[in-house]
Amino acid sequence: MAEYHVAPANATAGQKLLNWVDNRFPLSKLYNEHLGEYYAPKNFNFWYIFGSLAMLVLVIQIVTGIFLTMNYKPDAAKAFESVEYIMRDVPGGWIIRYMHSTGASAFFIVVYLHMFRGLLYGSYRKPRELVWLFGCGIFLCLMAEAFMGYLLPWGQMSYWGAQVIINLFTAVPFIGNDLALLIRGDFVVGDATLNRFFSFHVIAVPLVLLGLVAAHIIALHEVGSNNPDGVEIKAKKDAKGIPLDGIPFHPYYTVHDIYAVSIFLMIFSAVMFFAPTGGGYLLEFNNFIEANPLKTPPHIAPVWYFTPYYSMLRATTDLMIQILSAIAAIAAVLAIVRGGFGAMGKLTIGIVAIVAVVLLNYFDAKFWGVLVMGGAVIILFFLPWLDRSLVKSIRYRPDWHKILFGVFVFFFLVLGYLGSEPPSAAGNYISQLGTLVYFGFFLLMPWWSRIGTFKPVPDRVTFAAH
Repeated sequence: MAEYHVAPANATAGQKLLNWVDNRFPLSKLYNEHLGEYYAPKNFNFWYIFGSLAMLVLVIQIVTGIFLTMNYKPDAAKAFESVEYIMRDVPGGWIIRYMHSTGASAFFIVVYLHMFRGLLYGSYRKPRELVWLFGCGIFLCLMAEAFMGYLLPWGQMSYWGAQVIINLFTAVPFIGNDLALLIRGDFVVGDATLNRFFSFHVIAVPLVLLGLVAAHIIALHEVGSNNPDGVEIKAKKDAKGIPLDGIPFHPYYTVHDIYAVSIFLMIFSAVMFFAPTGGGYLLEFNNFIEANPLKTPPHIAPVWYFTPYYSMLRATTDLMIQILSAIAAIAAVLAIVRGGFGAMGKLTIGIVAIVAVVLLNYFDAKFWGVLVMGGAVIILFFLPWLDRSLVKSIRYRPDWHKILFGVFVFFFLVLGYLGSEPPSAAGNYISQLGTLVYFGFFLLMPWWSRIGTFKPVPDRVTFAAH
């Protein structure tokens, strides 16, 4: 049985109430572990605000989502009409809807920046592998949540976007048609699909998402936060066991985050009130037209946060397959000729290369496109084991590593832009190059991350008061 604490005789009513709660629920213990006595590195910078902002946007999405479901009808005949009813007749409905739609884009912005910070400072490296894996799980759930929610307004782009994406599953060998039928719930995107997506969007995926967020935070607070120097602050403690380079998260970083939240909410409000459609990027103009299965929009593209992966899908053509086959063959020849392998090793490499080339050309390019699109997200889960750098932080890596990171980010943004534009020959070639750069960045990381002259990492964090 847990130890029972008795409040002092001169305790205030508030202290007695807290003591009563603590004897039955570890409220003070949780507060101390995750706020009051959780010591974070004292050299956090701008890049460390996006985790808290992601939590804020998650709350906004849940609260606004609850109010939207009060008037939304998951019925193919009434869904679009119910959204219009929310926008025009429900008191405050328009602002709730715009908060939710703007919040979806804001969520992806802060999550992308949060993940980029992890890449910059090696926040996925030992001992934070699980923190990163939970974070990637959150990103995957977020994509599923956004895709399913996108269908619910039942506008033209919602309907046809879902039609295109679901039909991609038919490219999966042997089970593709059955898989697509299972997702749709019918032979065409219709009422059954809408009900499926509504159930997952409102109940199933949010439950998994909240569980992963809790696991992400618990894992983070167990091993401690990373910092721009990549120095483990728990390695050096004072006589009381407090990290020398750590400060309590509350009040120092709660105030820090409140300031960031204030700036964020001003920008968020400005977009919500003055540009809720974002020029067609946050809410496509075609989505203000009710879904019509008999009229296909001239250009179907997903929302901006999916466009980099959509661009990779479109880039995977027969020409791309031939290029990949040639790369596999050349890599195998070089490994056999100059790799220093024995006879058995050379034979194995040759067999693997032949099998890879045969498989690449056996299956349809559409299937490999789906695999590339999914692989672009799945590969992030392996990042802790792909990076073999001697240091964590970009600060102490060779300067050309920074250029490589810059090239990676540049091509990711280019892929995002091209994915929102109509297909073109030039755009397709650039997308293919961007796809190769994206996968090359990760798959070649075990090699390039170890090369170069690394700068000495300090024993203690570098910090300048501000």
